[in-house]
Amino acid sequence: KFACNIAFFVLLWYDYCRKQNHNERLLNTMNMKKLQKLYGDVRWSGKKCICGLPISFTRYIVTDSRLITRVGLFNLKEDEVELYRIVDKTAAFPFGQRIVGCGTIKVISKDADTPEKLLKSVKKPREVKRILDELVEEQRNKYYVRGRDMIGATDLGGDECDCNCETHEVE
Repeated sequence: KFACNIAFFVLLWYDYCRKQNHNERLLNTMNMKKLQKLYGDVRWSGKKCICGLPISFTRYIVTDSRLITRVGLFNLKEDEVELYRIVDKTAAFPFGQRIVGCGTIKVISKDADTPEKLLKSVKKPREVKRILDELVEEQRNKYYVRGRDMIGATDLGGDECDCNCETHEVE
């Protein structure tokens, strides 16, 4: 009897998960069409997950050229970072998030508004980070930008100065 009960619950759980995956795929295609209208070519979109469930009002959207964070239900707040400005990405996998297949991605950029952006508790963080890596590299190649171009002017080791100031005068 006990084995039959366990088998019954396993079958119910499998059927429930299968239906949820089908419903989730339908919902994702509907949401992606709406996002495509609003933002153009969307490469990835995901929500902040709470206990592994995407029930938050924070959505992360990655297009060809931008990383957009949209927060809110009635009053929306959007923040975006151009992908070519991203300097570094770090993924963190806290135990609580790792259990449910989530992780947090920290993006450091040379953006004036948001130099540091957290993509908190997203599903499949390694895949998201890989997508970001590819798109950042693509955008940098498109605009001929390298990481050193965004750091600022650096001293290249020369002793000469064209400004004729007192501290840099050349003999």
